[in-house]
Amino acid sequence: MMLPKQTFFFLCLLADWSWANEAHRRATNETVEYMKFLETRTFFRKRQDNQRLIHSLEAKLKNANFSSGNVTLQTNNIQSLVFKLTCDFSGLTINSSYLEKAQTRHIMQFPTELTQRACKAREAPQELRLICIYFDMKYFFQDDDNSLLLNDNILGASLVNHSVSSLRQGINISFWHNESLERYDLTCVFWKEGAGKASWGAWSTAGCETILISSYQVLCHCDHLTYFAVLMKLSSTEISMELLAPLTYISIVGCSLSTVASLLTILLHFYSRLVAEGPPIPHSRKKNNSTTYIHLNLHVSVILLNITFLLSPSLTFQPVACVAMAALLHYSLLSCLTWMAIEGFNLYLLLVRVYNIYIQRYILKLCAFGWGFPGFVVLLLLLWKSSAYGRYEIQIKTSQENDANSQNTSICWIKSMEIQWVFVMGYAGVTSLFNLVILIWAVKMLHGLHCREKKWESRICRDITTVLGLSVLLGVTWSLPFFSFSDFLLPQLFLSTIFNSLYGFFLFLWFCAQKRHSDLEAETSSSLQMIRTGLQSNHSPLRSPQPSSLTCSASPVPPYGTSHQEGGVEEDMAHPET
Repeated sequence: MMLPKQTFFFLCLLADWSWANEAHRRATNETVEYMKFLETRTFFRKRQDNQRLIHSLEAKLKNANFSSGNVTLQTNNIQSLVFKLTCDFSGLTINSSYLEKAQTRHIMQFPTELTQRACKAREAPQELRLICIYFDMKYFFQDDDNSLLLNDNILGASLVNHSVSSLRQGINISFWHNESLERYDLTCVFWKEGAGKASWGAWSTAGCETILISSYQVLCHCDHLTYFAVLMKLSSTEISMELLAPLTYISIVGCSLSTVASLLTILLHFYSRLVAEGPPIPHSRKKNNSTTYIHLNLHVSVILLNITFLLSPSLTFQPVACVAMAALLHYSLLSCLTWMAIEGFNLYLLLVRVYNIYIQRYILKLCAFGWGFPGFVVLLLLLWKSSAYGRYEIQIKTSQENDANSQNTSICWIKSMEIQWVFVMGYAGVTSLFNLVILIWAVKMLHGLHCREKKWESRICRDITTVLGLSVLLGVTWSLPFFSFSDFLLPQLFLSTIFNSLYGFFLFLWFCAQKRHSDLEAETSSSLQMIRTGLQSNHSPLRSPQPSSLTCSASPVPPYGTSHQEGGVEEDMAHPET
């Protein structure tokens, strides 16, 4: 039995329609599976493969067949939209509220000018296709600096087979966020392929304008189609031109004076050793070598830090030399902070582990840590991300808003804010916290000692000297930046600059106070010994005389790395040099 032609033709159309729907469904599922593949396998690919993967997704959406006016494909972190456009295009607004899996709110507005150039071409197509891809993950668009993006949102748009640029009306992209970003600078950027060194592109601001609508909305006005995002950078505190001159003068004078003072301290130490080689050195003075060597290493680190800081601005226009100087400046700072922590650890041995303290090759181990650990950190950063070091711009704020002649100053330093927060602020924060705890512990023990003696009036001046000396030795002034919860206050800025630039000079004053007290103690001990000798010559002793309380006091700074005798702590803490 043969079917009528109409029935046969209808069945053929039905089969063709079913096959087309099946092909469309299969292509749609294949695209969705590919999007899932992208978001679940991101951490197992190289950055150079990202360009190929993104272009493959664009090709799949370009060749997608659909009968309706648009199609929407969504996964957890990627949303794709395809729109059919005509030459009588009247504009389009895409709201994230239409997307079920959109994690943050955003809007893209396309002007009527979008299709005009494509429609004026000789072979203008009957149908244009607009592809929009939204990423809630920044992995595919990580630049060489691993920049921070608002909400990790990247919104992309492209007109198939046509390049759209230099639009007069422009495209408006709105981003919303629900966080307070007062400490960040927000900038609208687009992804420029081929601009990166290690990655397949870089973020650029060309052709985009940033408009801050409110504290929680950023509007980007751009004149082309590509992938867009909002770049977040920690706001660098702008220094006014009026403050730059005095701060620079204080830094130069303070660092120069500290360098000379630290160098003079080292020379005076070696001179005193040469002078003291004649007569026999008391046993208590011999035991102070470990503490003295720690002080000398701290002075050397201060000299290295001041010299590299003073030379850093002069090498900003020499790329290779600037990277080397920035790494050396970072190493000098970490070394200085490490030796401050070693000073605190040395004092900890006196306060806590009082009796029978002996560490074999104590100074050698401290030097290996004090100089080796900062070197290991800097070398690791150079091998991991050498681009983190280089020319660092310091923003200068002028009194006139549109001053074309104003220039930012620059030094050779760390360019990456993430590395600064971890390996500068974090390192200094841990050191300052440790030394503050040690200082509070020392003051507490000093207070307990005087409570037992009940002699407050005669020791107030000495106690103040002790606390100030320990504060200088442990670098307490370096913790001033951590008491700023927003921008630097003007007094805080000047105090931090003065105290930290004169750190070596304060250490020199501490050395002079130690030397003076040590000389007075030596004279007192010598006089008492002569009196005791005279008494022994005039009287026949029935028993050996007991040492007086003055002769029982140890050296100005108690020995660490050697054995302590019982009761030495109370007597040592009575001296301001301890």
